[in-house]
Amino acid sequence: MNREELNEEYKNRNNASRQSKPLRKLKRIDQNTNSEHEYRGLHEAPSIDIRIDGEPPRRPSPASEQHYHGLHEKRREDIVESAGYDDDYHFSSNVRKKSPKDTVIKITAILLSIASIIALFLNMPILWYKKSGQPDQKVSILKYLKLWQPLVEIEGEIEKPSVDLNIDTEVVNDDFTDGLDLPQTVEGQYTVLFLGFDEDQELTDVIWICQFDIAGAKLHILQVPRDCAVPNYTSNPTTKINSVYFDGYDQESSKIQRVVNCIYDNFRIPIDAYITTACFDIVDIVNLVGGIPMNIDNEIIYEADKIIPAGKNVVLSGEQAEWFVRFRHDWLQGDIGRVQNQRRFMAAAMQKILNIVKDEGKLKLYSYLNTIYNNKWIATDMSVDDLSKLADFGSTLQMENVSVNMVPGEDAMYYAADGVEYSIYSIHKQATIDMLNESFRPYQNPLLLSDSNIMEYVSEYDYAYNLYDDTGATFKELETATEPPRASDYE
Repeated sequence: MNREELNEEYKNRNNASRQSKPLRKLKRIDQNTNSEHEYRGLHEAPSIDIRIDGEPPRRPSPASEQHYHGLHEKRREDIVESAGYDDDYHFSSNVRKKSPKDTVIKITAILLSIASIIALFLNMPILWYKKSGQPDQKVSILKYLKLWQPLVEIEGEIEKPSVDLNIDTEVVNDDFTDGLDLPQTVEGQYTVLFLGFDEDQELTDVIWICQFDIAGAKLHILQVPRDCAVPNYTSNPTTKINSVYFDGYDQESSKIQRVVNCIYDNFRIPIDAYITTACFDIVDIVNLVGGIPMNIDNEIIYEADKIIPAGKNVVLSGEQAEWFVRFRHDWLQGDIGRVQNQRRFMAAAMQKILNIVKDEGKLKLYSYLNTIYNNKWIATDMSVDDLSKLADFGSTLQMENVSVNMVPGEDAMYYAADGVEYSIYSIHKQATIDMLNESFRPYQNPLLLSDSNIMEYVSEYDYAYNLYDDTGATFKELETATEPPRASDYE
């Protein structure tokens, strides 16, 4: 065989050797022989590293260090990029940062959600409300708080008149409404009896009938002198109306109910609610609102060490306010002078309320009412909601739409069965009926003489004077009113 044939055979063998070269053996490398393999899903294979036998181990790249957790899992690079970070994990400037406004919005949304849940709970009818004379009803917590009468237990509840109220149907028809949801006896008006007690809390030395004419946007106040003689309603030998509360004949009724019945029988004014307070509570109430500014014409000496100085816009403290409304010894007409001076105080107090609403807002007025409630400086059968509604209505009144009258009559002497002589106030019946028809029956038909139980100690033909038969005045007029005449002025 020559050289050329040997070279050709060698070449063919080499080609055959290359074509039939066997694959190198693959070897499985477990880099974590001492630890458990981390398994991420039901269909996920364990993480392994495969290399060719005889090759050095490969250094894992950063990408191979990441574990794959499923079909929809993003790679590390995608996550970093979508979160707004660059390769060095710095926040990218092209992604909007969370602003304080976003945080506030989220917090507000959470708080509104919580408030909605609370409001829903408070409006659920889950409580039973019970009131005498009315069927039990299931109400929400908010409704219960509105109907709640925290101070009624002191005096109790009053009964409304069950007789014909002689409503004027031409005015109060089926479509008539005053727009204020109150437990009214007569639609269109709401009447509150205010009583002020002496130190012993037995005699009602202050008796005011406050009739809120809601439909007419007015307030009418009737002052009843404490010495008014009502012999059929009290066992006290003085026969005075201020003794009805403690010495009333009707012992089966509550004390407050005795006064309510006496007021209705004599003046035919249906009482919807009452407020009582003692003279020492006036001190706290006046101090609470910061005093009552008044014009004091002359120095008032209540006692030797209790003096109110004269001057313009003298701010009466709580103690001075008590002295002012109780002072009577120097007035020419005694108790009538005190009644006349009290209306000046009422006008000043009303102006103070209007100023509170104007300067500090209605919420401030409501906070004062809440403090008075919590401290029990008054007793009332009015609910918190009713009192708030009346306060709100009163804060909208104009001073010229608030008027005050006194029961017409005259001073007289009464000889009791025990031989003792008492100074009383004899009511002038006809003048009283006329005044009631004019100012206190806007939604009822006129009152007749026969409708009233007023008893006169001085007959119409023997009147000594009719000085007090027409004492009506508006609060606007009382702003410039002077003090009553003093006895010293006529000496």
